[in-house]
Amino acid sequence: TLSNTRASVCPRYSPIMLSRLATLARAARSAAGAAPSSFSASAQPASATAINGFNGAAGAGGASGFAAMGVASTALLGLASVAYADEAEHGLHSAQYPWPHEGMFDSYDHTSIRRGHQVYQQVCAACHSLNLVAYRNLVGVAYTPDEVKCLAEEIEVTDGPDDTGEMFERPGKLSDKLPAPYANEEGARYANNGAYPPDLSLITKARHDGQNYVFSLLLGYREPPAGVSVREGLHYNPYFPGGAIAMPKMLVDGGVEYDDGTPATETQMAKDVTTFLAWAAEPESDDRKLMGAKFLFAMSLVAVQAVYYKRWMWSPIKARKLVVNAVH
Repeated sequence: TLSNTRASVCPRYSPIMLSRLATLARAARSAAGAAPSSFSASAQPASATAINGFNGAAGAGGASGFAAMGVASTALLGLASVAYADEAEHGLHSAQYPWPHEGMFDSYDHTSIRRGHQVYQQVCAACHSLNLVAYRNLVGVAYTPDEVKCLAEEIEVTDGPDDTGEMFERPGKLSDKLPAPYANEEGARYANNGAYPPDLSLITKARHDGQNYVFSLLLGYREPPAGVSVREGLHYNPYFPGGAIAMPKMLVDGGVEYDDGTPATETQMAKDVTTFLAWAAEPESDDRKLMGAKFLFAMSLVAVQAVYYKRWMWSPIKARKLVVNAVH
């Protein structure tokens, strides 16, 4: 299962890191190339002076070899330090998880989407918006039309103007977008000590290795290691760039009560809300895969007909016999 999957973690290399490694490699090559030139310049015909020069050059060549080894060791240490610095700058690389909807002919787990919406509604919606998703998008995906209407009617939407030119409040309807927690960015920053909670509509597309990143980030909170200090108001999470994130740990076991009775463990909630956000970023994925499957089936029928027609057209020509009259 997704929650039991473990994968190796490898650092990502930034352009700064690659340029530093290239510089170290050029220094190692230049140091290693100095030894043969010194050796060849000192190796003269046999005489006492030439022999002494040869020995001196050999010693210089050995020193250059040690220098090359020193540069190589420095390069390895530089690789480790730059990798650590890159990890601190860009965050720990996420593990790769086998999402059940990633295959060419696999579809979303719609029960997981429904549970993920419940997690978003009860946990994430307090700070994060979902501006590109309307209530009508949930119909047939996670809820029935009547269920979605009930969800929409729970909110009040400012509409208008009416006949008198005044704005008025009305119950939500299917065409309304999911409500945002803040009226504007300034209000969001003021309520979160200067941090701006991003909109989650396209979060799995806007982040590198989106689904794996979101899943790892939600489960990545831990105590900072020795030597790492996190200022007040931030929380240590190695998967977040810089390692310090303003969002506190939000998922705890039993934090949400699922309608279908699924145990609301921390890992289960992280999986469900990640699946929901993946659907929100790409709601047409199932339709596109179904269209692709139909296209491949149609093209296979066309290919069979094309092969049959080709054999039928060429069979008289390939099967004919030519008789040569050698006399006439």
